[in-house]
Amino acid sequence: MRALDDDQVRALRTRGQGIGGGVTFRTAAETVERVVGIQAQDARPAAVGIGVRTRGSTAADVRLALEEDRTLVRGWFLRGTLHIVTTADLHWLLALLGPRFLRLSARRHRELGLDEALCDRAEAVITATLAAHGPSTREELTDRLAAIGVPTRGQEAFHLIRRTALRGLICHGPSRNGTATAVLLADWLPDAPEGPTGETAVTELARRYLRAYGPAAPEDFAGWSGLPVTAARRAWLTLDTSGELLHVRVREQDCALPADRADELDLAPLPAPDVRLLPGYDNYLVGYRSSALSVPAAHEKRIRPGGGRIHAAVLVDGLARGTWSPRHGRADITLFDPPPAVPAPGLADGIATADDHLARFLRTP
Repeated sequence: MRALDDDQVRALRTRGQGIGGGVTFRTAAETVERVVGIQAQDARPAAVGIGVRTRGSTAADVRLALEEDRTLVRGWFLRGTLHIVTTADLHWLLALLGPRFLRLSARRHRELGLDEALCDRAEAVITATLAAHGPSTREELTDRLAAIGVPTRGQEAFHLIRRTALRGLICHGPSRNGTATAVLLADWLPDAPEGPTGETAVTELARRYLRAYGPAAPEDFAGWSGLPVTAARRAWLTLDTSGELLHVRVREQDCALPADRADELDLAPLPAPDVRLLPGYDNYLVGYRSSALSVPAAHEKRIRPGGGRIHAAVLVDGLARGTWSPRHGRADITLFDPPPAVPAPGLADGIATADDHLARFLRTP
């Protein structure tokens, strides 16, 4: 089993996700397909997460893919959280993940006083509202739910909307003045394909995960997807038995990489650093159990200050070197360490290029 050093692991992971080694993807849909969904609690950082991986794209292109071409869709998927996924992956991911996160949500529903009868009535109200009135905001659906006794303040309405989405009935539709709306999934995406089911679906998700995130261990896959570790290990075994895995050693841990990526193990690094401006909650920062390989230990709190927050990161060859925030269409960058008297070759140029890319991406036509 070949042992990899930290630089090799970061190179493999960032190339797989289109954020290192000079790798980018052609379209928003290709990018999202590759990383199997972009975390999307907030629509704007999610768009940036697509843009940083997609050459020549703009925020308008992402919106076009979501609202006009409908090759992308936003809903609750991995870990039961909001993601943008491809329409081609919609149904099988919902079928695989939805029931699990509905079961895991049952206790919270009970704590909020949402018994099954009320949940079913709420589902009927939500779907009837969307059928009659079309795309509706969370506030509009909350007002409708108030008629059956759901509080307008608090988390109850949110959980009922999320439950209806996890059951495969609704998804996000077009934004209205910057506000998300919900639509009936069957009306919005009537031709979405079905895809794999059962254990085949788990194995396919593991295969797709390793293609983008490898080298990784089953425990990384379980944490990223929200599936049980036992299911992750079964998928690993299936892939290994079929000869699809290359086993490597990462910091004394057994990890795997798709066998067809073996030729990347000895690629020479680029002559200049590859700098990317990752948004908060980016896939690269949440795709593994530990951020030890992506964030220096001394600066962990700068990226993960606690409370579940994950800040936007300045990524240099796969390692976070600072944080950033948007300011007037540009990036306001704070590096972890003060610039040395003799700057690292190419770093300043790489940061300027990444900032220019962000400005072009965000620019309104």
